Amino acid sequence: MATNGPLSGVRVLDLSTILAGPLASSLLGEFGAEVIKIEHPDSGDPARHYPPLEDGVSAAWAMVGRGKRSVTVDLHHPDAAGLVGRLAAGADVVVTNFRPATLRRFRVDFDDLRAYRPDLVMVHVSAFGRTGPYADRPGFARVAEAFAGLTYRTGDPDGPPVFAGYPVADGVTGVYAAFAAMLALRQRDRTGEAQLADIPLYEPLLRMMEDFVVEYAATGSSRERQGNQNPHISPNNLYRTRDGRWLALPASTEQMWRRLVAVMDAPDLAVHDSMTARLRHRDVIETRVAEFVGAHDLDPLVATLTAAGVAAGPVNSAADVCADPHIRARGSVTEVAGRLMQAPAGRFSGFDGVVGAASPGLGEHTADVLRDVGGLSEREIDELRHKGVV
Repeated sequence: MATNGPLSGVRVLDLSTILAGPLASSLLGEFGAEVIKIEHPDSGDPARHYPPLEDGVSAAWAMVGRGKRSVTVDLHHPDAAGLVGRLAAGADVVVTNFRPATLRRFRVDFDDLRAYRPDLVMVHVSAFGRTGPYADRPGFARVAEAFAGLTYRTGDPDGPPVFAGYPVADGVTGVYAAFAAMLALRQRDRTGEAQLADIPLYEPLLRMMEDFVVEYAATGSSRERQGNQNPHISPNNLYRTRDGRWLALPASTEQMWRRLVAVMDAPDLAVHDSMTARLRHRDVIETRVAEFVGAHDLDPLVATLTAAGVAAGPVNSAADVCADPHIRARGSVTEVAGRLMQAPAGRFSGFDGVVGAASPGLGEHTADVLRDVGGLSEREIDELRHKGVV
């Protein structure tokens, strides 16, 4: 928690699991919010248990749980709802990603919790949203990616649909949910009223793909799979270098194309002087660029292209990322408790994003939070433990 961050003084109650919801609360925490994570007393967040494990805990938990305080509450217990309500009374934002029906069954839905705090903000991430015929369907990122159309358009033209290399719906929705929390907080501050942000996993993805629906509306055809090619740009691909590595090279503007032609010393290609012409002759252009890249080793080629003002770069592995001098210089990767992990994104003139404390042990802060935020006495906390609520 950044004590001087723009969200200092904001308290977030995180009732979510796995990735999208926890990412949203983590982002808020990196810029000053206090984040209290509610976990099941027996097993905690399932994200604690995904391999690879270090000392019995997921390596990824170091990233997912950092900067948060862990409180154990068994939401299935009939006394849990009242306890969550007392914690919500001291919170500004609740983040959750249970299905709507599950929130109702646990009695921790928006209407339940705003009874404890009339100006509460709730950010509810779910697979399909709170309204519509699919509202109570289960779903994870890969289901949302397929539903939104991202998976349909990903892969080679003659092959099956392919998942992206990362569950991008969780990442995009986590960022969008944090953004939604900021919008809702702003509206709460303007009106004094409670705010509910209903964020389905598929919807930020659908919004992000700016060409997807409008092209269908204009042409009557759905965009099909094109492998690494871009339907709007050529050349745009991943090209193998002489030393067996890979280069990303998108000539997205006329200026970039002219610079590339000059570096390639290929004046005959200059005749393709519009994107429409280059798309029409894509096969010829892509072949020539691939031959050019394949005649060079990656590092000197990147240096040559960069000197000529051509946007291009290496396809990095995790090892490459951690060793890259630019990433090191900016501090994009940091070390927490002896582990390398990503730092907060962006650099700001008036404040800093911070990683915060190392990921907590399960229930590490239960007594402190119940006492300091929930206002419970030691006797009341002992009773809750005896009954199996915490």
